[in-house]
Amino acid sequence: MEKRTNWYKLDNAAKIIPSTIRGANTRVFRISCELFEDVDPEILQRALDESIVEYPFFNCILRRGLFWYYLEDSNLSCSVEKEHLPVCSALYYPGKKSLLYRVFYYKRRISIEMFHVLADGTGAFMFFRRMVTRYLEIAHDFHVDGDFFAAEIDSLQERNNDAFRHFYQNQKGLKQLKSLSSNHAYQLNGEVDGNNESHVVEATVSAKAFKKLAQKHNATVGVLCTAIYIAAIIDTMSTAQKKKPIVVSVPVNLRQYFASNTARNFFGVISIKYNPLDFDNTLESIIKVVNDSFKKQLEPDRINSTMNSYAALEHNIAIKVVPLFIKDYAVGRFDAAAKSGVTTSISNMGVIKMPAEVTPFIERFSAFMTAAKEQITVCSFRDKMVFGECSAFTNHPTMLNLCRRLTAEGIGVEIATNDYDVYTKNKNTDEESK
Repeated sequence: MEKRTNWYKLDNAAKIIPSTIRGANTRVFRISCELFEDVDPEILQRALDESIVEYPFFNCILRRGLFWYYLEDSNLSCSVEKEHLPVCSALYYPGKKSLLYRVFYYKRRISIEMFHVLADGTGAFMFFRRMVTRYLEIAHDFHVDGDFFAAEIDSLQERNNDAFRHFYQNQKGLKQLKSLSSNHAYQLNGEVDGNNESHVVEATVSAKAFKKLAQKHNATVGVLCTAIYIAAIIDTMSTAQKKKPIVVSVPVNLRQYFASNTARNFFGVISIKYNPLDFDNTLESIIKVVNDSFKKQLEPDRINSTMNSYAALEHNIAIKVVPLFIKDYAVGRFDAAAKSGVTTSISNMGVIKMPAEVTPFIERFSAFMTAAKEQITVCSFRDKMVFGECSAFTNHPTMLNLCRRLTAEGIGVEIATNDYDVYTKNKNTDEESK
């Protein structure tokens, strides 16, 4: 008897993703772990094979249906590879049967890249953390205390669960999805890579020093990250450009507000709107606006609306019955209109925790997410706080201004990039900030 092939509906955040791939915006994200030692690819392959057993959903492939895309079980398996592709290269090719994630190694770095239809950063990190932990267990012949992962002990059904559908309440959430298109936000511009390849910049600072700076300004780390990023954008703007507001999109991990252990997408988005004409060259003038926006939009009622705005897409009868090729066109137009109301995005993965046994072998983590223009992702491990910028731009004035603002606050910055021209053009600035 042939094995029955399982298929899965896309979660509600993932439904629009295949229709919104444009150029360098492959909708692929990356999480990397840098060790204090070179990676052994044979051990990494074993760690991957043993860890993916707990997340078989990740071995699905993407299919086109009549009305929606869907995921289908496959017999494909992932082989670790020495890094050889541009960062966050496309993983989904229509009509091609291929996995939607890859695992790379390069010298001391282990990286996973994943197509956003499978999971968000939190869901992918659940798997990535297990794989890195297992790698170090095998490499150094020890076993991690099982108590560390006790909070993540759940069934395959719970990991595969579409939390949007589970927690959905019948509300008119689509109105919130349309709200961004009503903004006329300032748009970041620059020279775009002719091959639509992503360029990345990684800025590492002391997590302790940054937290101390946040306390000095009576702000949380997340609020300060957003405020400094906005200030860095303002530093690039002309007087005429400051007539338009800066709108920063901030993803929110909904697992913090709903009891879910899903490894799939479960996030919402809040928008921080700031008028550059209100900037008096002090961070305080931005922090107050950002802090008030965070507090207001993270209230329980607003979080429910955010969650329902994604789930409403599936429950809208008019959308359900439209054939997929029309949805692709309509969603693409809607996405373009919504992007006109957003300047950029910043995603904070927060403090990354690993088992005590493996912590001494790890130097840092970093993360990157492709975007139509530019996105910054922040994460911290021990005393390494990393700002990762990923964009199709071949120059990086916003990130360089962010680093300059940090050094002006007395925080040293270490810069790394895959863009040789940018590094050589700004070598003196980089060296001064290290």
